[in-house]
Amino acid sequence: MRNHPKGLITLAGTEMNERLSFYGMRAILVLFLAAAVSEGGMGLGTGTATAVVGLYLAMSYFTALPGGWIADRLLGQRRTVLVGGVVIMLGHISLALEFGSAFVWFGLALVCVGTGLLKPNISAMVGELYKDAPDARRDAGYSLFYMGINIGSAIGLFLVGYLGERFDWHVGFAVAAVGMALGLLQYVLGQKNLQGAGDRPGNPLTAGERGRLLRNLAIAVAAVALAFAAAALTGTLSVDNVTYVLTAFSIIVPIGYFVYMFVVRRDEITDEERPKLKAFVWLFIASAVFWMIFDQAAGPLTLFAKEHVDLHIGSFAVPAGSTQAVNPVMVIVLAGVFALVWSKLGDRVSTGMKFAFALVVCGFSFVVMSWATAATDGGTVKVGLMWLVGVYLLQTIAELCLSPVGLSMTSKLAPEAFKAQMMGLFFLSITAGDAVGAQVSRLQPVLGGNYFLLLGLLAVVCGIALFFFVGRLRGLMGEHRPAPQEAAA
Repeated sequence: MRNHPKGLITLAGTEMNERLSFYGMRAILVLFLAAAVSEGGMGLGTGTATAVVGLYLAMSYFTALPGGWIADRLLGQRRTVLVGGVVIMLGHISLALEFGSAFVWFGLALVCVGTGLLKPNISAMVGELYKDAPDARRDAGYSLFYMGINIGSAIGLFLVGYLGERFDWHVGFAVAAVGMALGLLQYVLGQKNLQGAGDRPGNPLTAGERGRLLRNLAIAVAAVALAFAAAALTGTLSVDNVTYVLTAFSIIVPIGYFVYMFVVRRDEITDEERPKLKAFVWLFIASAVFWMIFDQAAGPLTLFAKEHVDLHIGSFAVPAGSTQAVNPVMVIVLAGVFALVWSKLGDRVSTGMKFAFALVVCGFSFVVMSWATAATDGGTVKVGLMWLVGVYLLQTIAELCLSPVGLSMTSKLAPEAFKAQMMGLFFLSITAGDAVGAQVSRLQPVLGGNYFLLLGLLAVVCGIALFFFVGRLRGLMGEHRPAPQEAAA
């Protein structure tokens, strides 16, 4: 850290604590929602519980869009991160209070909103610290920042998972609140190290724009309130129906945005940019399929661990939710290896090839899950913990092939008129994938092991199809094709 700005410690520490709180809650959320009321849980059915978790993750990514806009036009990144952290902490406090289901839903909503305010902007502030630095130093800074993310995630999954399952769900949520509070404390104390990064909005609203914003916001709030009131009066307001609406919303928004770019504002996209945008659409779909499977770790895989896995390591029983920590630990171990591999391979492995490989490997992880389900012999036998370790190892390999190159790919393919917006659009691929996965997860109790097999084969088929399209994608993206002597090197 000696050759890096002091502000990196502030930002990395804040994000580490935020991820501790976010992933810590994720460790126990589905178990809390599915647990009987007599056990201190919400008493939701398994299908509804996994759907809620999937939609919660989807909305956490969706709110990154308005979160970035608020920083750019209203508050600046520094203040937006601070507000986001406070909102996240209040959300965890609401979850920690045993005052009924209203506080649970309110808490989840606050964490979603706060995450959208904090996460994209704190990452952007890291870039601001390195705005005059060489690319290699900037990349090293982001690598250290990414390491903090995974350390926080692993600690949260272990600590909150253990306390929530072993003692009380609300104790776990309280620890998540303390984690975010520590992150906020470090952020406030380290303000002097941020070198003015994110102090002001990049494109502040004019007085006229502020007036229009307030009117549109008032209309939106009134429309949502009326919709809830109408649903309550007609007897259609339910947790399941809300998840259906949010899923439809998560799919319609990116489709509408692509139509907006290709049709409404087509004149702002040059002939050179249009093929690249078409390539982005295919990679967007591939990303959505990947996250549809990958983020089911927080739902179906955690429930499988609770019910069908022998979680003992010697005399110690690993909390079911803490099994998710295998992923961030493996990311820490393998990230450097993959960075070296991609550096050695260079242009010989295209973006499309990496995405295709990620889909096949991630899909195969669910094929392995179907084998693990079969090994339970109809639920009468508990399988060993290494089944899940193997599944998470495959998913980590897939993640390192797709996730790190996603935003880089987006920046290269973005039309000039949509540079900033395209980053948010890529996050919508995660939103769409998580939302669809939320509804699909309702089928798991009915299909059993066939659920994992069908989803896994779907991803494998999509990956193989993408392999056949790699050459075409290279052409659309304008990627360099290695010469024969380069390929043989």
